[in-house]
Amino acid sequence: MRKLLAVLLVALVGLGLVWFLAGRAAGPTITLASPSSVIGQKTPLKFDVYAPGGALTDMSVRLEQGGQATALGTLAAPQALKVAPGADRVSVAGEIGRSVAPGLKTGTATLVIEATRPVLFGLRRVSSVVRKDLQVRLTPPTLAVLSQFHFINQGGAEVVVYQVNPADVPSGVRVGDREFVGLPAAGAGIPNAAPGLRVVFFPFLFNESPAAPVSLWARDEAGNQARASVDAKVTPKQFRKSTIPLDDAFLQKVVPAILQNTPDLQVADANDLLGSYLTINRELRKRNNDTIRQISLTRSAKEILWRGPFRQMMNSAVEAGFADERTYTYQGKDVDKQVHLGFDLASLQNAPIHAANRGVVVFAGFLGIYGNCVIVDHGMGLQSLYGHLSSIGVQEGQTVEMNAELGRSGQTGLAGGDHLHFTMVLQGEFVNPVDWWSSQWIEDRVMRKLRAAGAPAVAVPTP
Repeated sequence: MRKLLAVLLVALVGLGLVWFLAGRAAGPTITLASPSSVIGQKTPLKFDVYAPGGALTDMSVRLEQGGQATALGTLAAPQALKVAPGADRVSVAGEIGRSVAPGLKTGTATLVIEATRPVLFGLRRVSSVVRKDLQVRLTPPTLAVLSQFHFINQGGAEVVVYQVNPADVPSGVRVGDREFVGLPAAGAGIPNAAPGLRVVFFPFLFNESPAAPVSLWARDEAGNQARASVDAKVTPKQFRKSTIPLDDAFLQKVVPAILQNTPDLQVADANDLLGSYLTINRELRKRNNDTIRQISLTRSAKEILWRGPFRQMMNSAVEAGFADERTYTYQGKDVDKQVHLGFDLASLQNAPIHAANRGVVVFAGFLGIYGNCVIVDHGMGLQSLYGHLSSIGVQEGQTVEMNAELGRSGQTGLAGGDHLHFTMVLQGEFVNPVDWWSSQWIEDRVMRKLRAAGAPAVAVPTP
């Protein structure tokens, strides 16, 4: 009997110890992704709860302010929360702010997230709590358009000068459903600019409806938004249509060279020249244009580098224009359609190619359909591109003045003959260079607005 009692005592002590240790196990790990510090009318809420097997017995979210608590959802009743179980975590997303807590006021509020997981085969539970103090901002930013006479050519560019408050919120111009970012006015040569004074150079795409609304946007960290209409008049443009006949001699000339220089491009059969060409003309074209857009969006100076109107290639003839719609034929049949987003300019064979304006080289190398290519950044989202070069004479990071030699014309990439493919890119989108070649356009559309905002007449001098 004593032995039995001893065994029972040891067992009870062991069970008690197991019970005690199970209760001291770590609760679920709660990782809050957003909000970080501020909430407003409607702010994204996102967090993950990590537990073995993603097993939770309970989870709750609430917002506390002034002794009052607003329940946002639980595991059993998520309300507006979206709960997505995973292998070892539960992901939760939703919104936080006055939209779900109508009594919320400007000041400080506390987000409280609690989660519980089972331990000891579900006999016990352990919990974790995260409390996050947040600033409540309920007033949206304010916007005011300061510039006037916004006349836009379809496929071209425009500039707007405006004021935003608070000065540190992201803002810019929206055309249709595309947003373009404004930059501090000091970068446009406006001295002693007010903190929230902004200048935005933005594109109006060639395939955008002329009726697309143009407006300012601003959005703060709390998710509060503001919008202001921009008085803009868009002039529709008619773009050419052309037919490009393909033959075996041309395919044999361009396809192997591009495949050799783009080894990661997958084609069904390298010996199928037409099939490979179509892959190049479609997939590689898209990939190259995505690369150009990314360079424009991430590698542009915050201030204007250019000076006065841009210069077209000297003594050049226009072989193809901007936004020409091309139909490609082979043996009398239509095989592809693409839009040519630049100018083809022809001069002498192996002609020197000069920088259209002052800037910094941000790309110099082989770029698929564009062959040997140079991209020059002119600041505030504006860049110029020079394609099909036979040779490149500059390096990335090099500052070049207007008329500096960048290389020599050629027929690399998808060029059918020796010429320069020239285009301009603004905030990630291709725009018609014609505007930027015009001294009158530069004066009327850009300089007049910058001077009205306080820029000296010499901020962007004519060369």
